[in-house]
Formats: sequence, C-alpha cells, structure tokens
Amino acid sequence: MTERESLLKEQAYKEVKKYEKLIQQDPYRLSYHLMPLVGLLNDPNGLIQFKGAYHVFYQWNPFDTAHGAKFWGHYSSVDMVNWKEEPIALAPSEWYEKNGCYSGSAIESDGKLYLFYTGNVKSDDGARETYQCLAVSTDGVHFEKKGPVLKLPDGYTAHFRDPKVWKKNDRWYMIIGAQTLEEEGAAVLFVSDDLYQWEELGPIAGSRKNGLGDFGYMWECPDLIQLQSKEVLLVSPQGLEPNGYLYNNLFQSGYFVGTLDYETAQYQHGDFVELDRGFDFYAPQTFRDESGRTILYAWMGITDESEPYQPTIANHWVHALTIPRELELRDGQIFQKPAAELKNLRKDEVFFDYGKHDSLDGVCAAEMELDFAEPVDGTFEINFRGEAVLSYDSSKLEISLQRRNMKTGLSEKRVCMLDKLSKLQIFMDHSSLEIFVNGGQEMFTARYFPQPEDQTISFNGTASFRLKKWSLGG
Repeated sequence: MTERESLLKEQAYKEVKKYEKLIQQDPYRLSYHLMPLVGLLNDPNGLIQFKGAYHVFYQWNPFDTAHGAKFWGHYSSVDMVNWKEEPIALAPSEWYEKNGCYSGSAIESDGKLYLFYTGNVKSDDGARETYQCLAVSTDGVHFEKKGPVLKLPDGYTAHFRDPKVWKKNDRWYMIIGAQTLEEEGAAVLFVSDDLYQWEELGPIAGSRKNGLGDFGYMWECPDLIQLQSKEVLLVSPQGLEPNGYLYNNLFQSGYFVGTLDYETAQYQHGDFVELDRGFDFYAPQTFRDESGRTILYAWMGITDESEPYQPTIANHWVHALTIPRELELRDGQIFQKPAAELKNLRKDEVFFDYGKHDSLDGVCAAEMELDFAEPVDGTFEINFRGEAVLSYDSSKLEISLQRRNMKTGLSEKRVCMLDKLSKLQIFMDHSSLEIFVNGGQEMFTARYFPQPEDQTISFNGTASFRLKKWSLGG
C-alpha cells in the first residue's frame, strides 16, 4: 500500500468516527439494507461469492454527501443477511484513478479475487481521462493494485467505464459502458486470455444498432448474463425521453433479451424493458452464486435534482442498496424475487384471512404478502405511513406508486399496466419501499421519508385479500 493510499483510508475512517453517533441516531437509518457508514453510497460493485462468502463492494464518497472522488467500500457475509464491514478495498490514490475508483466487477481465477474498475482522471481544464484497472487479492479483503489493463480505444469519448468481466469457453470477456464520438450510448465487448491483455471485439449494442434508433447519449453499468440460454444485457442508458408511462426517471435501468454470437460479436436482441417502475433504482449488477442463482443488487437511489434534498444528508449520509433479488427469465421477461435468505429475518408473524383490513400499526421495518381474491374488481390502495400510496384500478388495469417529492413537496407518481393483480410482496424499511407485483413481474422501488412517529399502514378499496406480515428487525 502506498503512502498516499494509506493516508486516504485513514482520512476516510476519521470521517466515519466523526459522525458515527449522529448517523446511528437517524430515524431513517435502515434495518436490513446495506448503507454507507458515512457520506454517499451509489453503485454496487464487484458482486461475488468468493471462498464461500458473499462480497458486496460499492461506490463510496466518505467525505461528502455529494458525488466526488469515489472509494470502494466493502461488506461481506456468509448468509446475505448478517453483514460485516470489511476494510476499504480501493482508494483513489494513484495517478490513473486520482479522481475516483469508478464502478466495476469481480471474478475469481486461480483462487484469487480480481477487481476490475474504472480509474477516473480529470485535469484542471476539465478534460477527462479513463483507464480500466485491476486489483488482485488472495484473501478477498486486501488488494494489490496492478494499474491500467485497458486504455481508451479509438472511437469513444472518455465516458468509457464500468467494466463487467465473465468467463465463456475458457476465455475472459469484458463489457464496458461507453459514449461514441457522436455522443451516443453503446456497450463495447473485449476478450482476453490472461486478464491483462484485452482485444476489442466492438460494440454489441447501442444507439442506432439493431433497430433501436436514438437511445441515449451514454450507457452505464452494462452487465451481460445468461438466463434460460439467452444472453440478457442489463444496462442503464442516460438521455431517454419520457414516453407515457415509460422512462420517467432522469436515468433508466433495464434489459434486452437476445443472442450473442461470441465469434462475430453480434448481438441480436429485442426491445428494452425497464427493470423497475419506481423512483429509486439504478446501476444494477448481478452475480451467479455457488448454487447457480443469478442475484441482483442495485443502487436504491439516483442522481437527480431531488438528491440533495434527502433528509439524511443533515446527518452526513445518503443512499442505500436494494435487497438482493433472484432473477428468472419467463417467456422472455425477467421476474425478480427476494433472495430466499431474507426469510431468516422474519419474526412476529401476523395473519389476516380474506376480507377488508383497515390498518396496521407500529410498522416501520416489515415484510407483507397480500394474496388477492381473483378477479380483483374495483380499486385497492395502501397508504404507507402517510407518505406514500400504492394504488390499483381494475377498470384501467393500472398500478401506481405515489410519494412526496423531496425537493418540491408536491406529489409525484410512477405507473405501469397489468393484465391483473394477484399478489403483492412488500419490503418496508424505515425509509424505503420495495414492492414485488405478481411474483416480481413488475417492481416499484423507492425511498420515502415519513414522520418517524407515523407508523400506520392503512388499506382502502373494495378488493378482498389475505395478508401476512412479519417484522424485519428494529
């Protein structure tokens, strides 16, 4: 470890210590989600199960609740429920990363853990440089930086980042989010035999490819995974214009389902589908665990004009990650479901049989399952602690989530269409909602900030349903 790296880590730990008590007293601190110890958290990075333990790295600015020179924070767990804070994995100490160790991924090879990430460099005149970098560990905790392994190729601006690496047919592949010189988003594929020397195969998807037309000015956080013998490209395009119910956040996250020819680097895919219909879901990343499950985490937040108005900023922290979600592909559509391990959090079960239910009190961190008597005819509404409302109208086949905008104080809404409503599974935490609709066919993820003393969930409408509720922590 260089002297500069040691100094940066020491300064970060001082920030953690400085605000530790204040942060722990925040009523919006979450019970069972991963959060920053101080400062700002954003993208999940380096997701992997290594030597039996789950590892979640994340983008972290310990010195401010705004975006700056990012570190990689690090949590580990043997069960995806109880997490251990590990030493800082990466600090922006070297010339090739001095303005941030940006997002990336992790793989295992020869019993070692390899982290690939983007080194971000900005000069005083605003010019940007970008390098894809490597750090290696034998124990999964302490990392030796190897420096850049890939420089910016021709044809792209310096907005070229977020390497995701995987193995296929005894070769290593890397996909990177990019912006072309025409300022159009793309996902670019590379191949390597040794993880150090990389050959460009070319862009496999992007604006004006495969019939997309104009589809954003930058594609972030690409992730190519295999589900049911299909290659599914997860990506976060920036610059999509709202289109009815679609693309209503500043930036979007979604996926294409298709087939990749590794020999020709040609990817034939279908339409773009959003992964989440809520307000706060971005930069998802997946990994495959030792049992073969594909598990996703995402940043439960987004960079938009409301971000600086979150009330936790007054206590020197902001943002969190989603719960882990298992992905399945059914008839060409991704379904998400909570990782099975989260059932170990359940306690104090409450059960209501079919009928109308007025309210539940004392609810801050909980899981609820609602099974509806079909067909649902009429309207249904859940009011979460006076701050957010989930509504369904069978005459419109429309489900929506409404909350108060943190900047303006006005109500804002996200909507999607359903053929029917049969089931809801809802994970509430002190300042978050994750709503799985019809077994994860659709999702709504949001941060919300109710008055701490309001802990009432009320139900309205004509629909009849069976309800189970569990407490999930403090």
